[in-house]
Formats: sequence, structure tokens, C-alpha cells
Amino acid sequence: MSEFERATAVTPRGDGTYDAVITEGWDIAGNANGGYLIAMAARAMADVVGRPPLSVTGHYLSPGKVGPVTIDVEVVRAGRRMAVVRATMRSLDHGEVLSLLGTFSEQPEPDTVGPSVIDAEPPDLPPFGECVPSGPPVAVAATSGFGQQIHARYHPDDVGFGEGEPSGTALVRGWFEFADHSPVDAFGLLLVVDAFAPVSFNRPEFPVSWAPTLELTAHVRGVPAPGPLRTQFRSRFIQNGMFEEDGEVWDSRGVLVAQSRQLALVPRGPA
Repeated sequence: MSEFERATAVTPRGDGTYDAVITEGWDIAGNANGGYLIAMAARAMADVVGRPPLSVTGHYLSPGKVGPVTIDVEVVRAGRRMAVVRATMRSLDHGEVLSLLGTFSEQPEPDTVGPSVIDAEPPDLPPFGECVPSGPPVAVAATSGFGQQIHARYHPDDVGFGEGEPSGTALVRGWFEFADHSPVDAFGLLLVVDAFAPVSFNRPEFPVSWAPTLELTAHVRGVPAPGPLRTQFRSRFIQNGMFEEDGEVWDSRGVLVAQSRQLALVPRGPA
């Protein structure tokens, strides 16, 4: 079992409620990574309906702190192919953490559901070893635990904010793999889409600081082939104290395997 699988494990009580533990080492500045929390809850949701996640939306109600949580799962509708599931994660010490709604389904076999139209391509990245490992101050993550669990390597053009020289474009690109080199499955993709620095860091108008996520939606578009994943995150609209961040994840074959959109608050002060 991989470190990620252990850290997101859930135990059923038998009544639709699951027990889990937000584990040390998956935090950013003391708060559990948002994708990590969604992946944990999705394991409980998937267990109830016996299908992996296809699309999951999480609304963050309070920061996830280390310690025990419960996940209450309700099946909204289950059909032959897809099931819609609702869940709530609660901390025993801090109250409600996360509210989720998701569609769960097995991925169809390639070329069995009609033609494909791909009007995009993977981000152009230097080789893995030539990209920049997460490090200060990108690694608010690296010094808080989460950065030790993953290998996130950034495009050299997208890390100037670490030296006080943001690129001026709300764009972050890079490679992803787990630190223990374990394969990334559908649950791992729910973490990948929230594993990089906020794109607002590359806009000079905003400080490099915590950017709390209000809502995150992840679409699982395929099962990744082995090897590091290429990622790209960008924003076009930053207004009224919030920004949207759109993400793409491509596998080693050049196949799109996940997409995401999140709405987050722009940073307001020092980390």
C-alpha cells in the first residue's frame, strides 16, 4: 500500500458513515491539502457505490486539521452506469470540513462511445530533471509536509515569484509524481489537481500567501499510464477578491486524464 493510500484510507461503520484520519504530513502551513481531503472523502463515496470517481465537487467549510474525521455518505441516485453521491466530512474537534457531490462511474473503454475531438495538447515542459523542484517560497508546501509527499517540478518560467519576480501571467506548469513513485489512480488525480502553487502567485498585484479554496471541481477523464504527469493551471479572471483556476493533467502517452476548476480567494497578506 502506498503512502497516499494509507493517508486516505477509510473504514466503514456499516451505516453509510466512514471513519478516517487526516494524517500528519499532508498539510500546507498546518491545513490539509484540499485535493487530499477530496480524495479521502471520495474513497468513502466510491466504496458505497462500488465505482470510482468521475466528477467530484467539494465545497470547503473549514480548514482540515490533523485528527479523526467522519464521512457521511448518501446515494442520491444509482443507475446502471453512473451513480450520484453526496457526502459530508466532519472533524470530531472542528465541525464540518467539506461538503461534496459527485458522479461515480467506471471509465469507458477507449473508442467505445463515439469519436474523440481533442483541441489541445500537453504543456510543453523541459525534461523532468530540468524543471524546478518545489522550494522556498513555493514550498510553503515543502516545509509543511505536503511537499515531502510529492515531487512537483515547475517549469523554470513559472517560478520567478519565489524570488519576488512573478512572470506576470497567471500560469503554473509542471511535472507531478508521488515521492514514493506509486502509480496515480483516479483518487490520486483528485489530489494532483490541487498540488501546485496558486496561479495568483505569478501576478505582481498579489502577495505570495495562502489562497483559500472555496470550491474545487475535478473531472477524471482517464486512467493514467505509468510515469510522471504533465500539468498546467491558469486563470483568466481575477476580480472581486477571487480567482478561478483551470487545470489540465496529461499522462506519459500525451492523453488528457483530468481537468479541474476551482474558485479561491486571492491572497491578502504575508504567508
